[in-house]
Amino acid sequence: MLAGADRLSPAGTAGRGLAGCAADFPALDRSGREPPLHYLDNAATTQQPRPVIDAIERLAERGVGPVHRGLYPLAEEASEVYEQARARVARFIGAARADELVLTRSATEAVNLVAWGWLRPRLAPGDQVWVTRMEHHANLLPWQRVCRERGAALRMVELAGDGTLDLAAARADGLLGERTRLIAVTQVSNVLGVTNPVAQLCAAAAEAGIPVLVDAAQAVGHQPVDVARLGCDFLAFSAHKMHGPTGIGALWARAGHLADTEPLLLGGGMVDQVHDDHADWAPVPERFEAGSPNLLGAVGFAAAADYLDGLGRERVAGHVHGLASRAAEMLAEIPGLRLLPGPQTPRTSIVSFHIEGLHPHDIAQIAAEHGVALRAGHHCCQPLLHHLGLAATARASFAAYNDDTDVDALVRALHAAIRVLR
Repeated sequence: MLAGADRLSPAGTAGRGLAGCAADFPALDRSGREPPLHYLDNAATTQQPRPVIDAIERLAERGVGPVHRGLYPLAEEASEVYEQARARVARFIGAARADELVLTRSATEAVNLVAWGWLRPRLAPGDQVWVTRMEHHANLLPWQRVCRERGAALRMVELAGDGTLDLAAARADGLLGERTRLIAVTQVSNVLGVTNPVAQLCAAAAEAGIPVLVDAAQAVGHQPVDVARLGCDFLAFSAHKMHGPTGIGALWARAGHLADTEPLLLGGGMVDQVHDDHADWAPVPERFEAGSPNLLGAVGFAAAADYLDGLGRERVAGHVHGLASRAAEMLAEIPGLRLLPGPQTPRTSIVSFHIEGLHPHDIAQIAAEHGVALRAGHHCCQPLLHHLGLAATARASFAAYNDDTDVDALVRALHAAIRVLR
């Protein structure tokens, strides 16, 4: 029998705080590793704690059934567990209703669902869609394509000198004008690490009757995210950015918007009646979840939400901010190192940098030889990097399980890279 409540229960995290939480992550076990692993690529993918791994393993071991298909107990219980997971993830972001949350394959799919299923029928020649200079390609390319197809203009909120959004200039240029049909904005930049004033932007857009989509992929694993407080219309995020499994994400949307959205993917499980020449869609949110649902991923997603709430998301936010700030201060002392956007700009969990004369890929390779896992490249933000006059940067990003020893290892690795490469 599938025990839904047992599957979704956290394991020993409530109220414990962050001290020693790295021990919950088998991938971070440094015993027998030489050099020890200092994992600082959390903006790309976070590691999974034992409670998430156990939740997935228990489900697989006890048996899985087809979700929303089958009348025998295993199938019925699988459907129950899946819907429990949906409800848990919805609560994690402050959603009032579970049926406002669509489980997708990624945040990327979530954005594409809004672009093609909701915005496209409402977009006409001469309309505008606004994004920001700092958007990840996943929150840029869908809008590029839909605007090109519909003859609409894609506009961009540019950056101020300190790397924050220049919203005043954008407002003067028509951001909240009558032809704006949507604003798409990241909550936290995956390159600059800055947190955008999303709640203020959503409030201003709501007064003008303009919907806002928030890409919260870089926020959900490091700080509280509450759709009611943000006041957004759509919110996209992924499990693997918040200590959950890969291959599953979510779209939250106001119920009225979902009712007006066409499915992105068509196939089994998302239809009510199929006729020779047309079909009637299943109710929301099932109509957006074509194919066999990712039951294992959904349970891992919910377990990750439990785990982060057990640690305390406010506590996590303060912790990663402190680590990123300390790293930025220490890196700023390295000759020839340029912090992005600058040493004085507040950052969340991300520190991106460029060292004069050194290629970021070479830096990351030598850092790896010292056990430090960094990311190097354009981070799927080429328009931002072009704006900064760079082709690539190196990036360190922190999570709840990191500590000062990781910052110290980062600094040592960079000094080693400079010695070797210069």
